[in-house]
Amino acid sequence: MLVKRYMQTKVVMVGPEERANAALYMMKKKGIRHLLVTDDGKLRGIVTDRDFRLVRPSPATSLSIYEVHYLLDKVTVKEIMTKKVITVVPETPIAEAARLLLNRRIGALPVVKDEKVVGIITETDMIRALIDLEEAS
Repeated sequence: MLVKRYMQTKVVMVGPEERANAALYMMKKKGIRHLLVTDDGKLRGIVTDRDFRLVRPSPATSLSIYEVHYLLDKVTVKEIMTKKVITVVPETPIAEAARLLLNRRIGALPVVKDEKVVGIITETDMIRALIDLEEAS
C-alpha cells in the first residue's frame, strides 16, 4: 500500500504572510488541523492547531477574547509555522509514512512530487488504511 492511495489531494494552503487569525478561522471553518504554507508553489512550512495553542496566551491571562484576536491578527503564519517540514512522495509505502508520524510525533505529512505539493496524509488517513488492511484479511 502506498501513500497515494490514502492521501488527501484537496489540500488547504496559505501564504507565509497570511495573518494567523485568518488562518485559524480557515482551519476552523474547514474542520482541519493542518495548513500547508506555500510560496511560489513551493512548500515553505506547516502550521497546525498545536501551533495556535502554543501562541495563544494562557487562560489565566486577563486579556479579553477581543484582545486575543487583536494580537493574533498582528502575527503572520510564517512567525508560527514549522519551517523544517518532513515530507513524503506519493510512492512512499504507507508503513514508512506511519513510522514517520509515530517516531516524529507529528499528525500529518505533506506529499510532494517534483517539489510541488500534491497532497497530505494524516493520522486519520492512516487509520483508514489500517481498517482497509484489517477488512482485507
